[in-house]
Amino acid sequence: MPFSEHDNTDHPVSLYAAAKKSNELMAHTYNHLYGLPTTGLRFFTVYGPWGRPDMVPMIFAKVIMEGTPIDVFNFGGMKRDFTYIDDFVAAMMRVINKIGSSSASFDPMNPDPATSNAQYRLFNVGNHQPGGLMVSIEALERVLGKKAITNFLPMQAGYYSTTVANTLKLQVLFDISPDKPIAKGIVRFVKSYRRYRACTVCKWLFVVNSGLSQVSRGVRIRASFVSIWNGCIL
Repeated sequence: MPFSEHDNTDHPVSLYAAAKKSNELMAHTYNHLYGLPTTGLRFFTVYGPWGRPDMVPMIFAKVIMEGTPIDVFNFGGMKRDFTYIDDFVAAMMRVINKIGSSSASFDPMNPDPATSNAQYRLFNVGNHQPGGLMVSIEALERVLGKKAITNFLPMQAGYYSTTVANTLKLQVLFDISPDKPIAKGIVRFVKSYRRYRACTVCKWLFVVNSGLSQVSRGVRIRASFVSIWNGCIL
């Protein structure tokens, strides 16, 4: 801790983590077979406007507004590297414009997970300043003007109590370091969330757009929905 791209990830503790690992392996193999340079970005708890409904800020904002209990695992002792969406996009735009190269120092007998003889690379994108889950709940309470009803529960299987990104590689190569504090990011998130709750069209578009995102043939239609949704929320 913090998690580095150089760390071995061959022993995932959840199916979610295993799926992430398999994605990275397939990307590496695709470059090896077909020569397509690949870059993997490891997101650390990205939040903000247009957030997924199954992510913590959206779930917590919804239940606080509705006055229903929030399930808080590890009895509130969880910490996450909350990364604001604008910081993530800024990092992605820097990375996407520079194609990776193979590493001349790669040793197949003693492989470093962060390097390869293929045009394959990984970057952590995180705020590198983990905040307690209760801190995010308190920030939501302040901005929403309503207290949360908390239901403290034991630790869930398949989760880490703390996640934090080592972003040194990103900083050195691209001179960028996501750092927006959770208190400021939550203000902007709640502003968009209130508009989302008040807009029936936005809710419908969100459901349809989420479904279409799973279907590659829906890309063109999905882009149209995003354009409409952009006009509703922003």
